[in-house]
Amino acid sequence: MTAVHCVTPTTPEDASEVMRAAAATATNVRPRGAGTKFGWGRPIDEPNLEISTARLDRIIEHNEGDLTAVLEAGVPLQRAQEAFARAGQMLTLDPPLGDNDAATIGGIVATADQGPLRHRYGACRDLLLGVTVVLPDGTLARSGGKVIKNVAGYDLAKLYAGSFGTLGLIVEVIVRLQPQPVKQLTLMCETDDAESFPRAPLLLSHAALEMDCLDVGWRDGTGTLMALFRGAFPEGRAQAAARLLEPTGMTVTTTEGVAPWAEQRARQRASEGAVVRVSGRATDLFTVIECAQRTGATLVGRAGLGISWLSLPASEPNTLISAIEEMRSELSPRACVLLDAPEEVRAGVDVWGREHDEGALALMRRVKSRFDPAGLCSPGRFLGGI
Repeated sequence: MTAVHCVTPTTPEDASEVMRAAAATATNVRPRGAGTKFGWGRPIDEPNLEISTARLDRIIEHNEGDLTAVLEAGVPLQRAQEAFARAGQMLTLDPPLGDNDAATIGGIVATADQGPLRHRYGACRDLLLGVTVVLPDGTLARSGGKVIKNVAGYDLAKLYAGSFGTLGLIVEVIVRLQPQPVKQLTLMCETDDAESFPRAPLLLSHAALEMDCLDVGWRDGTGTLMALFRGAFPEGRAQAAARLLEPTGMTVTTTEGVAPWAEQRARQRASEGAVVRVSGRATDLFTVIECAQRTGATLVGRAGLGISWLSLPASEPNTLISAIEEMRSELSPRACVLLDAPEEVRAGVDVWGREHDEGALALMRRVKSRFDPAGLCSPGRFLGGI
């Protein structure tokens, strides 16, 4: 097998030259950030060329007055957050960051990863004001701008968010920021009643309480509801939420620490076993919990969005494959995407799931054909073998 050749350009222009040369020789290319989500997507053959963003790691601009920033794709999100914090600001993007907090902004955008703050601030694509990408033919393309209100040009940022490196290489992003909260308070509730538990997040999600996060968890027969209130006076909103939950009989506590949220994010990933992301409706929580119990999985989820991560414990590959197929059968037609898993498991199942919207898939194939007609960028990694 031919060894993968890895290049680490230092500027977007260098990356453009590398991609242009690859296109001229019909060389398959795979973009790479820190590699914290490198196994996501369909298993693909090793490419001839890997383009790393490790040296594209500059915070180019931090416009404090405009609450915007321009980052190269290889900037670790943690380092960017530390820089923003010195100005009392933050990027409201909080996915798991992997070992040593290595995840880069480019890799997070390319995989559309997310954390609990999505409840209030939206998905990764909603935080992008602009993007610079190297197209598969080597063209350097820019879209968007450095101001919040910008309608000029095509919105490539939203197209490339979640593209998994199949449409080219993200080299730079422009993001919107938010002021850091003065104070934050987390309300936590627990119960072992799987039937009544889903009522609690529905009560809070329909209340006008301005929560930044509303998450759930199910583990070892116990359900946990977490709501984050931030701002100058979060106590009043937390107390109002506690009163709403009184009829459920759940035990309610509050804490000012951030540890519960760090643990919640960490449970979206697995170094062993397998993680399946389930996307449905907020009212599906009871069904998803039932499925988790039957398959021996633990659950974390965005209660107001209907997105859950089911983590299966480490087991033999065939056992994991059977559990994943059982999960998909029970939860169909909800989307069940396999994220973390051993290579043997990934090779034995369709990572993206078997049921696809044919209309959407046809559109995605046309987009791939338009941007990468030769099929050189991460071929086969995306939905439907795109």
